[in-house]
Amino acid sequence: MRHPSFRAALAGALLAATALCGAASAQTNPSAQQIINQLKPSATLSDTTRGIKPLPPGPAGTMAPAMPVAPAASSMGNMSMAPAAAAPTQTATAPSTNLDIQFGSGSASLTPEATAALDQLGKALTSADLAAYNFKIVGHTDTTGDAATNQTLSEQRAAAVKSYLETKFGVAGTRLQSEGVGESDLLVPTPPNTPNQRNRRVQIINLGQ
Repeated sequence: MRHPSFRAALAGALLAATALCGAASAQTNPSAQQIINQLKPSATLSDTTRGIKPLPPGPAGTMAPAMPVAPAASSMGNMSMAPAAAAPTQTATAPSTNLDIQFGSGSASLTPEATAALDQLGKALTSADLAAYNFKIVGHTDTTGDAATNQTLSEQRAAAVKSYLETKFGVAGTRLQSEGVGESDLLVPTPPNTPNQRNRRVQIINLGQ
C-alpha cells in the first residue's frame, strides 16, 4: 500500500499541472496592452494612402543623402549622361494581430471564450493609443467543409466581431471594416477537410487614420 505522503505529493503534482494547463490556455490570446503594442504603428501614417508610411532613413530632422550623379562623358562632343540609379522603394506592413476567437460550431455565435478575448480587443481599440485609427476585421476558417460555405461563415464571423465591438464598447462603425476570406489565407497550411483551430482566426489590421 502506498504511503499517504506519496499520495499527497502525487495529488499536489496533478493540481499544479492542471493549474499550468489552465494558465497556458488563458494566455492563448493577448491582453489589451499586448494588442495595443501589436497594432500601434511604429511609422508615420500616410494621409493619402490611409496606410503605413515608413520614416525616412537617418536621424530625425536630417536631410536624406543626395542622389548619386552620373559622371560626365569623357569627350566634350558627347554630353549624354547615364540615367541615375532609381532609389530603392521602401515598404511597410500594416500592424496587425491574430486572435483565436471561439465561435459556436459551424456558426457565427460568440462563445464566452470569444467574448473574453474580444473584451481585451475592445479595451485596446478604445484606448488613447489606438482611438484615432481605423481597423479591418478579417475572418478566417480552416479547410473543414466546402470553400463556399467557409467563405460565407468567415464573413458572418467578422461581422459578428464588428457588431460586438460597436455594441459593447461603442466603437464607431466608421472605424471598422469587416470581411471574410474563408480558407484562402491559411495560417497553417493543411489539406482539405482538416480541422485546425489556429486557422479559425480573426485578424485585426490597422488601416491608419
